[in-house]
Amino acid sequence: MEDTEKIVEEAAAEAQSAQSSRALYEVKMKFLGRTGKLTALLKNMKEIAAELRPAFGKRVNAVRERLEELFAAREEHVKARELAEKLASEQVDVTMPAKRQRRGALHPITKTREELCDIFSGMGFEVFEGPEIESEYYNLTALNIPADHPARDMQDTFYITEKFLLRSQTSAGQIRLMEKKKPPIKMLSPGRVFRADDDATHAPMFHQMEGLVVDRGITLGDLQGMLDEFARTMFAETAKTRLRPSYFPFTEPSVEVDVSCTACGGKGCALCKGTGWIEVLGAGMVNRKVLENCGIDPDEYTGFAFGMGIDRIAMLKYGIRHIRSFTENDVRFLEQFRD
Repeated sequence: MEDTEKIVEEAAAEAQSAQSSRALYEVKMKFLGRTGKLTALLKNMKEIAAELRPAFGKRVNAVRERLEELFAAREEHVKARELAEKLASEQVDVTMPAKRQRRGALHPITKTREELCDIFSGMGFEVFEGPEIESEYYNLTALNIPADHPARDMQDTFYITEKFLLRSQTSAGQIRLMEKKKPPIKMLSPGRVFRADDDATHAPMFHQMEGLVVDRGITLGDLQGMLDEFARTMFAETAKTRLRPSYFPFTEPSVEVDVSCTACGGKGCALCKGTGWIEVLGAGMVNRKVLENCGIDPDEYTGFAFGMGIDRIAMLKYGIRHIRSFTENDVRFLEQFRD
């Protein structure tokens, strides 16, 4: 009997000192839990004389009820105090100015890609998107870059296995489409490409857009006429293009394409390094070998292909100096491209 009174006094003191719901719960379990002190008393009932056991059991049950009432009252008090503290900490002053929600805009890469697709779709091009994980055949071999070809050294390719890689150019999409569809063909293939390259104007992951036209009687003049229209629509009505001889294994002849400087109009400035021209893409007539690889007769059909970096076009169009600006995830950067 004396032990039950001590348990009540001890429980009341510890419950009073508990300042949180969690602490109060632990105190409650200490006395009323499965291994609590009051439960331990019941386990010792066999040591009590048989005639005293009913009175002892009744006493323990009465103590249990007292403790449950005690803990319930204390719990109500603790929860009320915790709620008051929570409401005070989460209080909102409706008279304070609202926080400004920063709003970005479409990413310049997205805007440029959409604009390019609109320009070439207006010329009759259909958009085709190939896989980013590509086989070595479609990414290299079918584009006239066999295993021992020195042109493979022109690209630092990310290989996944011996036969599969992260595509280093969207030209692979041209091969896939030419295998399925016979001329006339007018296709555009935008997407991400990957190369082991990293500096102010190059990144390991960037965006490219390839274009392909195959039909009877296609000439280099058709290519330049199309590029002139692209430059006038993308940059300025006064923009001009020029072709310079170059080399790509999948085109012959191959050309580098420059557009008159968008900053100085061709007069010469820091952007174009005084030349009045800025390189924007590579192009050329589709190599006979590439057509043959796709089952197209090069004696009957000719075609031209071109490829441009969407990132580079965006940098020129919006005056962006470093390619890393595209991936820094800074809303202040995106705010500048609101329509």
